[in-house]
Amino acid sequence: METVPKKPATIRDVASRAGVGVATVSRVINDSPLVSPATRSHVLNVIAELDFVPSTSARRLSLGRTMTIAVIAPFFTRPSVMERLRGIKESLANSRYDLTLYNVETIERRDACMRDVPRRERADGVLIISLSPQDADIPVLQQADVPIILIDANHACLSSMTRVIVDDVAGARAATQHLIELGHRRIGYVSDFIETPFNFTSSRYRLQGYRQALDEAGISFRPQYHLQGEHGRNQARQMAHALLSLPERPTAIFAASDTQAFGVMEAARDLQIRVPEELSIIGYDDIEVAEYLNLTTIRQLLYESGNRGVSLLLNRLANMQAEPVVEVLPTELIVRRTTAPPMHEF
Repeated sequence: METVPKKPATIRDVASRAGVGVATVSRVINDSPLVSPATRSHVLNVIAELDFVPSTSARRLSLGRTMTIAVIAPFFTRPSVMERLRGIKESLANSRYDLTLYNVETIERRDACMRDVPRRERADGVLIISLSPQDADIPVLQQADVPIILIDANHACLSSMTRVIVDDVAGARAATQHLIELGHRRIGYVSDFIETPFNFTSSRYRLQGYRQALDEAGISFRPQYHLQGEHGRNQARQMAHALLSLPERPTAIFAASDTQAFGVMEAARDLQIRVPEELSIIGYDDIEVAEYLNLTTIRQLLYESGNRGVSLLLNRLANMQAEPVVEVLPTELIVRRTTAPPMHEF
């Protein structure tokens, strides 16, 4: 005889078996404090007996929430963004919230996400990674009806918004000071474009730190030693070729990211320039492959920034009246094998 599949239990079945109303079962499912411990325990036992699985959509409707966290981030393929996303994903894994990612690779997409995603019908909260708001975005973000946390993004007018930021000026200053302390005076800087439609700020702040360290050491800034271009290993390789072909070439190069530092290393290999004997190279980020390639770099807390962003957002969702905070994560110089005192002047 063919077995008839057992019909799944409903919330009304649970209420009937437990001798309570449907509303009470709903409160138990949604962790409402309005249910006594004894009633909660009894209803949970009945739920287990009936193998009842609450409907996700119904639960969301009963809570008046989407139970979704939205993340707006640029260029998912960039290692630093991926590591921040990993921190977010793993931090949300044991929460009640689903994660929705919005990848931004065009200005039109960026503007649309800034405008449309921070809405109650789309998400309960929003995390924005590395996309510092433009002036025109500020009213939209300040008037959003869901909490927004910025990670690696900032704006002078955002005192009312919680942020997790990195002190890129201090990190770049430490990188440049390391090279100066080794004896380098001719130090190049390879970076992303300083001004971009996406309003990325990291290369801009790292340029400030680089120039501060030069000034403090009494070293004149040479404009020809700073080259900027699209982010990427190949682009950095081309820029490094140009720097290393100057009549008075740098004895050290600071790259605004590890990815770009790898391009500088390739250029040195192309030109048969020994690293670190004839050229010191330092990067920024300390992504996983940096250790494998023995790259001296500045470590920033990428995973931890995603983790902290989630913690701050969940705290805000639990207490919408909480005061905004600004967390500044530290950086750390990691010395490996691509930096050394200069052998001689070329």
